Amino acid sequence: MQPILKIDLSTGKTEQYKIPEEWERAFLGGASLAARLLYPYLTKELDPFSPEAPLLFMNGPLTGTSGPTVGRFVVCGKSPATLQWAESNCGGFWGPELRFAGYDGLWLTGKAQAPVYLWIDDGRLEVRPAAALWGKDTYETQELVKQEINQKGIHVAVIGPAAENGILFAGIYCDHGRAAGRTGLGAVMASKNLKAIAVHGSNQLPLVHAGPYAGLRSESNRALRQDNEARVLHEVGTAGAADYSEYLGALPARYYHQGGFGNVDKVSGSTMAETILAGQSACHACVIACGRVVRLEDGAKRKGPEYETVVSFGPNLLIDDLAEVTRLGELCDRYGMDTISTGNTIGLAFYLFEKGIITTKDTGGLELNWGDAVAVRQLVKMTARREGIGEWIAQGSRRLGKHFGVEEEAVQVNGLEVAYHDPRGVSGMALSYATSPRGACHNQSDYFFVDWGHTTAELGIEYFSRHADAEKAPNVARHQNWRTVYNSMVMCIFANVAPQMQVDLINAACGYNWTIEDMMRAGERGWTMKRAINNRMGLTAANDKLPKALLEPLPTGGTDGYVPDIQGMLYAYYEARGWDEKTGYPTREKLASLGLEDVAKDLWA
Repeated sequence: MQPILKIDLSTGKTEQYKIPEEWERAFLGGASLAARLLYPYLTKELDPFSPEAPLLFMNGPLTGTSGPTVGRFVVCGKSPATLQWAESNCGGFWGPELRFAGYDGLWLTGKAQAPVYLWIDDGRLEVRPAAALWGKDTYETQELVKQEINQKGIHVAVIGPAAENGILFAGIYCDHGRAAGRTGLGAVMASKNLKAIAVHGSNQLPLVHAGPYAGLRSESNRALRQDNEARVLHEVGTAGAADYSEYLGALPARYYHQGGFGNVDKVSGSTMAETILAGQSACHACVIACGRVVRLEDGAKRKGPEYETVVSFGPNLLIDDLAEVTRLGELCDRYGMDTISTGNTIGLAFYLFEKGIITTKDTGGLELNWGDAVAVRQLVKMTARREGIGEWIAQGSRRLGKHFGVEEEAVQVNGLEVAYHDPRGVSGMALSYATSPRGACHNQSDYFFVDWGHTTAELGIEYFSRHADAEKAPNVARHQNWRTVYNSMVMCIFANVAPQMQVDLINAACGYNWTIEDMMRAGERGWTMKRAINNRMGLTAANDKLPKALLEPLPTGGTDGYVPDIQGMLYAYYEARGWDEKTGYPTREKLASLGLEDVAKDLWA
């Protein structure tokens, strides 16, 4: 891999950091390699908003190679929302452009004296003033930076006003509304007085076996064009899953307290395709093009909402107006706020208003009635500005619930709001949420696909009933390892690429001689590394749990009254993982078997 550019924003000092070769081979790239690199610095005492806190942008060995959906990058650090491991994955073109500029990563520390942005052009760095950009939204900031630089082919990663105001679920944005949205790393970037990072490059990417890789890349992309899932994603986007998810009881409604949403067809991806769709958008060299471009009644083209945004501002809040959902999603993107956490936390406010715990005295006279998109829009604005009750929504659902004395009502895990795949409909998500290294997360293991019947025989990922419990725990662990490899390459999880093809691509790019077993071992190593980081920052087995709402049966809808046996699932999971069930730590033997002896000494000293 190429070097990482390290920048201390306090002093202006820079360094080209060469990644140790043994870490490249053991962790591959992306989020797993970032975890290995940041392990010494992510301590329990570290304030995520301090100048010392690292913010690491990382690519993978395939990023920008025009391989199957490898136009992505990750951002990693310590989350201000969870105070645990933070990892956020983003598409678009920014990651490849950073590689073309000669770097596989960007490691930031310190704090600039005044707002700045970075301009990286083929290895040359400029730190430019950005006071005039402070307060601008994410779309406007990208355009203003491009205008100032006045050079073709640049891509800009930015933060918005929400990050500047310290919103704990503020993200980092680039290109057509692409977001590193979760865990609040946008707020960390803002704490460094860094508004944007513009990149441009023209270098060739390092591939050990460039000829064989080109052939494999073409073969895998041709196969992906014919893949059924990819074709569905191209036609109806990720929101095309809404109807089937609702049928199974996996689509949350009324803040996870209602067993179905009868009007789901009004906000689904298929309805979007039939009504307001104006085109598709794609990340770098992606043959799927799942991004939506829509046109509303004003005639302007804008980003269409993906599944999580559709559910967040649709069924979750009982809004059945697709145009309103689109506008709410765009408003969050412009402010720079994660739509999952925004909708989830606003959903909690609505639920507590329904129960009489929050009143109009708390909301400044605003009535919070389900389905009222106008009230939701007002809360989004208040949140971004930290005005009134928006001050508490801005801190996420756990802190909002705690402020009103009902923390247990918040649908979150370890401070990160649960995404919109209800484990009462697809039980594998119970373990995915409870054990994810960044709090409740559907991207560390989108196991709902397996519960829908998408198995992978080469990896031993089998099918179990969508309401099976402990028997599927080893399956979930294998799936998590596999997705950890995706986050190392960095490959989009929507790419249904055969495991052997993934191994062949890695071997050609890196000059390795890996097998599928070697690849999965690397995934397990990365997953375990992130767990160890969290353990050292205070996470134990007691943190592996589900919120109250997800353990209450729903009398109607596709859940059939099922509740996951999370405790039984966890016992089986710890055994499959080789983790100590009392502490939740990976055992000394497990860590040693993965080559993490130094981590074993820290955890088990």
